[in-house]
Amino acid sequence: MEFALNLLLIASGVVLLYFGGESLVKNAVILARSWGISTMVVGLTVVAFGTSSPELAASLAAALSGSPAIAIGNVVGSNTLNILFILGVTALVAPIRAQAQFIKREVPIMIGAALLLFVFLYFDPQLSRLEGIWLLVLLGLYIWFLYRSSTGESAEVQGEFEQEYGRAVRASWQTYAGVGLGLVLLGVGARLLTIGAVELARAFGVPELIIGLTIVALGTSLPEVAASITAALRREPDIALGNIVGSNIFNILGILGITALIQPIGLPWESIQRDMWVMLGASVLLWPFLVTGFRLGRREGGVFLGLYGAYVALLIYSAAQRGMG
Repeated sequence: MEFALNLLLIASGVVLLYFGGESLVKNAVILARSWGISTMVVGLTVVAFGTSSPELAASLAAALSGSPAIAIGNVVGSNTLNILFILGVTALVAPIRAQAQFIKREVPIMIGAALLLFVFLYFDPQLSRLEGIWLLVLLGLYIWFLYRSSTGESAEVQGEFEQEYGRAVRASWQTYAGVGLGLVLLGVGARLLTIGAVELARAFGVPELIIGLTIVALGTSLPEVAASITAALRREPDIALGNIVGSNIFNILGILGITALIQPIGLPWESIQRDMWVMLGASVLLWPFLVTGFRLGRREGGVFLGLYGAYVALLIYSAAQRGMG
């Protein structure tokens, strides 16, 4: 009975997070466009960051409820899942090209953010408030850099984003209500997901970190799954890739920055040696695929999915070994 209740809490939390993220993204795009922000900046910031809002809500809820392993495991697990699983599935649906110059520029920034997090945690397994401030400062610089560089993009790239996110429109009271509703759904969904995940981990003796790296990471990444596959089906590959890269950057700089500022969080040394290396390796792996062929084809997608399957198998094995120990 208790097991079924925990599963219901997790499922309800995931549903609320998904619809909350959808409402927030949809109405935030309208707001941003009504304020005259360019479509490309909207795509790489408002949408990419908006689809990461479930991760932010879940990480904050976990950290404040005394489950820091779920908070940071959620971000590390989501970033790994975004690259290996979501881009893998997306590439199988439709090969992803990387024609726009900004995509080739964003990937090194994503790698740099992952490397910085690795350095922070390697020398001190806890993210302090000061480090959280540094991450948020870097996020601000990144957004400013995007805004400054957006004017130099080609008409083709601007047109692709314009087609996806539309021209400037007028915001109404429904738009603001939609943003508010999205935030409320995110808050409630994150709380339900965290409670269910923590209780499920305790019931089966699975470390909270493993739950954060898998179930919570997958649940909070549903907006990225939907956005990326939809973009691939519409033959808008730069949108799909930009969404994932932008989300990963925001996950590290924004979500961990905000969470650490409110409540310092940390990772066990075992996870730093395993999960941080996997996240960093996945980020670095994306670069040669793009610079060599400027595309992620079905073969590369299959490789990414195979690597993610191996990683999940490693997590299950680690959990089993801990249980036997």
